[in-house]
Amino acid sequence: MFRHRNDLPAEGVLPPFDGATAWLNSQPLGPADLGGRVVLVSFGTYTCINWIRSLPWVRAWADAYTGHGLTVVGVQTPEFDFEGDLHNVARAIKEMDVRYPVVVDNDYAVWQSFDNHYWPALYFADAKGQIRHHRFGEGEYEQSEMVLQMLLREAGTEIEQGLTTIEPQGVEAPADWSSLGSPETYLGYGRAVGFASPEPVIPDDRRLYSAPAVLRRNHWSLSGDWRTGPTAVRLNQPNGSISYRFLARDLNLVMGPPATDEPVRFTVLLDGEPPGPAHGIDVDSHGNGTAEYQRMYQLIRQPEPIRDRKFEITFPDPGVEAFVFTFG
Repeated sequence: MFRHRNDLPAEGVLPPFDGATAWLNSQPLGPADLGGRVVLVSFGTYTCINWIRSLPWVRAWADAYTGHGLTVVGVQTPEFDFEGDLHNVARAIKEMDVRYPVVVDNDYAVWQSFDNHYWPALYFADAKGQIRHHRFGEGEYEQSEMVLQMLLREAGTEIEQGLTTIEPQGVEAPADWSSLGSPETYLGYGRAVGFASPEPVIPDDRRLYSAPAVLRRNHWSLSGDWRTGPTAVRLNQPNGSISYRFLARDLNLVMGPPATDEPVRFTVLLDGEPPGPAHGIDVDSHGNGTAEYQRMYQLIRQPEPIRDRKFEITFPDPGVEAFVFTFG
C-alpha cells in the first residue's frame, strides 16, 4: 500500500513528447496541457501481445479517472517497420478501442527521452510533473491503480475507495501461465531460433523449403517458396505453409500483406485437422481466415486440457509476410 507522499520518491522530471511523428486521438499535448494533472504514460506497440494484455487495464483507468485529473498518453514505438505506418497504427488503435491520446514515436525520440527499454512500460507522473513510479511488463495492476489513486489524492482529488474490476476477454485475456511452454519465436534470420526445415536459410534470398519428417516442440519449419529477411519471411508463390509444434493455450502470429498488397487468405490446421473449438478469434472453426493488414492474429485458443500440438498455416495466395509467433 502507498499511504504517504514519501512512499513514492521522485524518479525524475516527466520529459516532453518532443520529436513525435504524429498524435492520434488528440492535438499534441505539451507542458501547458499537462500541468496540474497526473499523467500515465503507456509505452507499447500494437502487435506486442504483452502490451495487448495490459491494454484493458490502461483503458479502464483512462475511463475511470480522466474526469478526475488523470491524463493517459499512449506512446506507439514500433518494433517492426510496418508499425510506423500511420494508416496501420490508426486502424489498429481504432479496432482495439484505444480512445486516449497516442503519440506515434517512429524515430524513438520519446522512447529515448524516457530511457525506456520495454513494451509495455508504464510511467506515473504527479501533478507537479515528477515521475513517481514505473512498471515494466505485464501484471501488478492493483498496485498500479493504487499509485494512480494516491497521486490523484495528492493533487487534491477525492477518489472513492476500491479498485477497478474487469475481466479481459478475447486476445486481451491474461495468459494461461501454468500451461505456457512455448516462447516468443521470431521468423526473420536476425533473431530466429528453432528453425527445422532441412534446407539451410539463404539470407535475403528466396528458396524452396520443405517440412521435416519430425517436428519437435518449439521448433518450426517452412514449406514452399519463401524469402527470408532479417525480420520476416515472405511467401513468393501460392500454397506455402509454416508449421510449429507448441505447448500453450493461445497461439498468435504477427503477419499480413504489405501495405500495397491485397489481403491474403489462410487455412489453419491443428494436428492435421481443422481447429474446431480450439480456433482463435481471427479464424473460424474450419480453420479459415483472411489477413487484411499486418497485425497480430490470434489463430488458436485451446480449450482444456492444454497439450502439445502441431500447428500448420497454409496460404493459397502469395505475398504474406510473417514476423513472430507469440503464445499465451
